[in-house]
Amino acid sequence: MMRYIRYLFLTVIGLTLIVIALGNRSLVTLKMAPDVLAAPFGLTGSVTVPLFLVIFLGVFAGLWIGFIWEWIREFKIRSLLNKKGKEVHRLENEVKVLRAKSGEGQDDVLALLD
Repeated sequence: MMRYIRYLFLTVIGLTLIVIALGNRSLVTLKMAPDVLAAPFGLTGSVTVPLFLVIFLGVFAGLWIGFIWEWIREFKIRSLLNKKGKEVHRLENEVKVLRAKSGEGQDDVLALLD
């Protein structure tokens, strides 16, 4: 059931992106800098692309920047989790060693004989 809901969701997103692309087919010119700044610095490059491409690239760039931002923000959490995981593993090993020494896993009769 969840598979069909996922396919439905992806279909709706795909159709929405197609409608946005078809509605924004007009060409726009992107310049490296405004005319006032382009002349003194020699930044005269420009490119003409469909508007939907500019929109989609803007959304993609925003998502990418957001993912990187969150990854950097969560570094402390991941580092702390890694340290705590190592400590848990060390303590589990210590418990195993102590149980083996005390004979807790053995039969009572065998423990008395030792």
